[in-house]
Amino acid sequence: WFKYIEDEWVLRGVSFKVNPGDTVAFVGATGSGKTTILSLIVRNYDIQKGQILIDGIDIKKIKRSSLRSHIGQMLQDVFLFNETIKNNITLNDDGITDEAVIQASEYVGANTFIDKLPDKYEHIVLERGNNFSSGQRQLISFARALVYEPSLMILDEATANIDSETEELIQESMQKMMNISTMIVVAHRLSTIQYSDKIILMQKGEIKEEGNHQELLRQKGLYYNLYQLQYDEALQK
Repeated sequence: WFKYIEDEWVLRGVSFKVNPGDTVAFVGATGSGKTTILSLIVRNYDIQKGQILIDGIDIKKIKRSSLRSHIGQMLQDVFLFNETIKNNITLNDDGITDEAVIQASEYVGANTFIDKLPDKYEHIVLERGNNFSSGQRQLISFARALVYEPSLMILDEATANIDSETEELIQESMQKMMNISTMIVVAHRLSTIQYSDKIILMQKGEIKEEGNHQELLRQKGLYYNLYQLQYDEALQK
């Protein structure tokens, strides 16, 4: 379904496949090529060599607007504007019903704090969402992505800065979203991606390890060392 081969000077000999409905996670140090892959998938810029295929079609042959209309993106820095929560979720698309907004919010768990507000979905969001916590902002972005029913969901370090108050809720939300769409995730916290169908560890623009969480732990390689490091850090907190 999905194949990626990139310029040898940036991502050397990188090739992987994502099956429909699967969740594939990329992990690795900063600068290893994870976010570059996501940027190429949505055509923020195009590859110079190789191909990215979706359903056997080279994405260079697909209009950017058409391609992106089928992709839901959830990023580390959530963009919220000074409007109601509802309009932040629908992006002012009148074709999205109130019922769809509520359903998406309930599915990702955003309703847990929205329902406590006196004006609920009509509550005004301050510029950049400064009246909400980082985790709450992220849940709003999850609902925004979900309400458009994307064929592919992309999460780029979406859990990097979440607060402890909503961390468990974010974890549950991500696990539920894994069941409704193909998902590609870039994550720092391994706890958020251990249920992925496939985990790809990148290092200096190359794939070093590939497998699910348990398979990679059994290898006792780079992923195992990274997992042990994060586990030890969590115990010290």
